[in-house]
Amino acid sequence: MKDHKILLYRTSTCIWCHKTEEYFNAHKIKFTNIFVDKDQKAAHEMIKKSGQMGVPVIDIDGTIITGYDVESIKKALK
Repeated sequence: MKDHKILLYRTSTCIWCHKTEEYFNAHKIKFTNIFVDKDQKAAHEMIKKSGQMGVPVIDIDGTIITGYDVESIKKALK
């Protein structure tokens, strides 16, 4: 399987962010957590990429997915 660069923009308290993390871990998918509630610069980066302030925002090799959307995640990982 190809190595993907995956960034998970999230907050500490977001249930959908936690579910996304669980999905990645369950499928042994490597990713980087970016906590936008603790990093203002990262929050601005996420808004610039996605056009929105809601989390989670997932960046898979430059493909932006907003929300916990398993089908979009699978598609981006193919």
